[in-house]
Amino acid sequence: MNAPTRAFTPAEAAVVGGLELKAVNNAIDKRIVEVPVRASKRRELTAENVLQLKLWHEIGPILSQERRQRLFGLIRENPAARTIRADNLVIVDVAEARKQVNQRTKDLAEAEAMVVKSRDVMGAEPVFKGTRIPVRLVATMRAQGADDGEILSGYPKLTARQLELAEIWAAAHPRRGRPKSLADRGLKAKASRRTKLGSDPLAKSSETSLPPV
Repeated sequence: MNAPTRAFTPAEAAVVGGLELKAVNNAIDKRIVEVPVRASKRRELTAENVLQLKLWHEIGPILSQERRQRLFGLIRENPAARTIRADNLVIVDVAEARKQVNQRTKDLAEAEAMVVKSRDVMGAEPVFKGTRIPVRLVATMRAQGADDGEILSGYPKLTARQLELAEIWAAAHPRRGRPKSLADRGLKAKASRRTKLGSDPLAKSSETSLPPV
């Protein structure tokens, strides 16, 4: 069974293939996988690339580069094969690897379907559909060890499945650039105060802003 057809960013490929993002970029740089060249120069991987990455991650240390490339070639030539003999001692269960890639691709699609962005809601911060709950906030809480029951008690509109998908979505869509300001997020400062720094006679007033609770 072939993986659903779509292009993957390196971060998405890392999630689907079960690798770290750094490992994916290293594999591309070292030409372990041959990524199609796009006019935009953006790195986009195919489902076949993701399968290759997964196999490289799982059995890469066992095979030399020459044998690994031979394995990838045999998989391309025999797309319906359930197993491929990589050499005299190694038989690869390609069907199971494809199954895992397919499932993770479906999980990613489900995660993306539950997330929406709008400038009218939290300043375009990605939130769970039908709520104002930031997806990255929930993913961070879970990654830092917060219990699912604790999170659900604080956000009763969510489900346990949505918590799992939040981590998948956040990993596939890492935040880029500088953190957004309160204004960018559609928030206003609740209070501000000026404080004179007495230890320095030349010091000017400093201003601090506190976001709303």
